[in-house]
Amino acid sequence: MKKYLITGLLIWIPLVITLWVLNLVVTTLDQVLLLLPSELRTERWLGMHVPGLGVLLTLAIVLVTGVAAANFIGARLVHFWHEILHRIPVVNSIYSSVKQVSDTLFSSGGQAFRKALLVRWPHEGMWTIAFLTGTPGGDVTRHLEGDYVSVYVPTTPNPTGGYFVMLKRADVIELDMSVDEALKYIISMGTVAPMQNPRNARNGSTRRDDLNGRA
Repeated sequence: MKKYLITGLLIWIPLVITLWVLNLVVTTLDQVLLLLPSELRTERWLGMHVPGLGVLLTLAIVLVTGVAAANFIGARLVHFWHEILHRIPVVNSIYSSVKQVSDTLFSSGGQAFRKALLVRWPHEGMWTIAFLTGTPGGDVTRHLEGDYVSVYVPTTPNPTGGYFVMLKRADVIELDMSVDEALKYIISMGTVAPMQNPRNARNGSTRRDDLNGRA
């Protein structure tokens, strides 16, 4: 009985959690429909709410915004909108900070969260997985002797919380592991180990990269 119960749980738990997350996402994005006039909502002309319509509407809005901002006129309008927001007190600080972070994370040329690393944490002799976010900047560089990299050390099982640290480039090991594989490894608390690529394995030893010019 115990064996069958555990087998059943292993089948149902991932499915239930997946459906719960999808339902949460759909329900949240469906709130976008509240922005529509009442006469355009499905409750008015279909007599019922259509789940998932908010997801399609959100994707359509994002797509249209991207297409519009890609041309000259759209780019000028976006620049004008940014100038207005930068002139509003308080809003300026929040908007500028969020925009800088989003540009760094989602820019096609950015290197943030593009590499999984192996670092000593929280002290010598202990290791954990981290992500390369860039290089130190500003006045910080005056106080650091040598070549350093900026690293994000996530917590487990919730990787959205973590620590930002600056480490010597020589003390960082770049892993032959995708960011997705590293996140799965972290979220599972080490129970879901990524598969090793035999073509890149070097007699079981950990590959140490220079990282020069890659951050």
